Amino acid sequence: MPSTHVVTNQVPPFVGFNPAESPVLLEALHREGGGWAEPEVRALGALAGSSEVQEYAVRAERYEPILHTHDRYGHRIDEVEYSPDYHRLMSISVEHGLHGAPWADDRVGAHVARAAKMVVSQTDPGHLCPISGTYAIVPALRLQPELAKVYEPLLTNRVYDPTVAPPLSKQGLTAGMSMTEKQGGSDVRANTTVATPTADGSYLLTGHKWFTSAPMGDLFLVLAQAPGGLTCFLLPKVLPDGTRNRMHLQRLKNKLGNRSNASSELEYDGALAWRVGEEGRGVRTIIEMVNLTRLDCSLGSAMGMRWGVAAAMHHITHRKAFGEYLIDQPLMRNVVADLAVETEASTMVAMRMAGATDRAIRGDETEALLRRIGLAATKYWLCKGAPKHAAEAMECLGGNGFVEDFGMARLYREAPLGGIWEGSGNVAALDTLRAMVTKPETVPVLFGELELAKGMDTRFDSYVGTLQASLGDPETIQHRARTIAEHITVALQAALLLRHGHPAVAEVFCATRLDGRWGNAYGTLPAGLDLDPIIDRAAVKLS
Repeated sequence: MPSTHVVTNQVPPFVGFNPAESPVLLEALHREGGGWAEPEVRALGALAGSSEVQEYAVRAERYEPILHTHDRYGHRIDEVEYSPDYHRLMSISVEHGLHGAPWADDRVGAHVARAAKMVVSQTDPGHLCPISGTYAIVPALRLQPELAKVYEPLLTNRVYDPTVAPPLSKQGLTAGMSMTEKQGGSDVRANTTVATPTADGSYLLTGHKWFTSAPMGDLFLVLAQAPGGLTCFLLPKVLPDGTRNRMHLQRLKNKLGNRSNASSELEYDGALAWRVGEEGRGVRTIIEMVNLTRLDCSLGSAMGMRWGVAAAMHHITHRKAFGEYLIDQPLMRNVVADLAVETEASTMVAMRMAGATDRAIRGDETEALLRRIGLAATKYWLCKGAPKHAAEAMECLGGNGFVEDFGMARLYREAPLGGIWEGSGNVAALDTLRAMVTKPETVPVLFGELELAKGMDTRFDSYVGTLQASLGDPETIQHRARTIAEHITVALQAALLLRHGHPAVAEVFCATRLDGRWGNAYGTLPAGLDLDPIIDRAAVKLS
């Protein structure tokens, strides 16, 4: 009797993929000044793609955090229990310096190297929330030097210590932000949490925070209304004497994705905190932290695209339909080439913003201005494009892509997050306009960057001219904020591809992204373009 269950034409497991072995990523790493880190980036990529770490990621999301408000005796403890695999992922990221380590590294390109090492986001993006918060808190903390002197060494040390203990008793710390309130969301000036000064110079915070991620961090930057106005504070989870601060977790959010990361609603009931920066200047104090976490949103979106393209390429290389391998069928090649072009363009501009960040931190005013406008626009467009990209990559796997076992469903659920956190699309787009108003010098710096590619492609020159003209109509500019942010990012991507990218990738990008005649769906590239080099660059090699 013939067998009733024979498995054929199924794709082998997608493990052993090294996301760091990406030409566009490694080229950008060297170009932006972090080439010395290539060996560590490659090693971390190999670890991230291993079957062991992939299993960590699956289990960290499957066994979601559990909130324990009280112990068995009734004492308030406000602790979140995580999967052991979550802690394993945290250890890997901290040991490889994805948290605050670049601030203790004087080498040029330290922040670029860290950006490239965000390849681990392709395992489990959830655990990167406290990693990102720890990275981003340092420059804000430096506005209060006496606090930075005490805590910065522990925020940059490559030791992960998840124990609940006074910060100064630990070898390494993690940090987060606690800004959003239910009545205001991104409008933090509407916050109602009150900060009452005490005789010893500290403050007592009372109020309700609607969204605070990674509540088991050691330190938090919190916005609250002090007598002098909205002010930034540093709040420890555990007080110096070992008692718990009055930071009470009310519930964990039941989220679409990012499930390994606990996002909480909490109340401060007279919680002790120390002021960071001047009273009334809370937004200005915390804005650098927001900028850095926005950079991570952009990097995460670009890296997610890389993962999606790789998984799609792996599938179509091994899967047959209608008697042929999918990779040999013209329409599927059109789709994956289009996805690969978007991935390369997104990676280049995200890494360019990482390079601008590194140079801005080292005192380069021009790069600081480019980052100010470029990062707001890039955060908008890359994060806006990630869900569409993930959906198309998932579709390349057909029905298997919709099944949790194959990993694409997790990628798809995660994709919208970058567009929401650290300011949703409208906030990021309007912040692009705000950059032009508060720092008008950003505009000539932006066009100076674009000028470097002038004359290399007539379509690009025309696109930049249209962008420049569009900024001259103040009457409708707020209405067009999204369009302007998109066009700034696309122009930056095109300029980078023309100057530094593979000619085939640059040609496809300019022929389609700068020309509105072609379809909006992926896989609508016109005939006559050379797609072979693009597909070759996106090819997947498993160890």
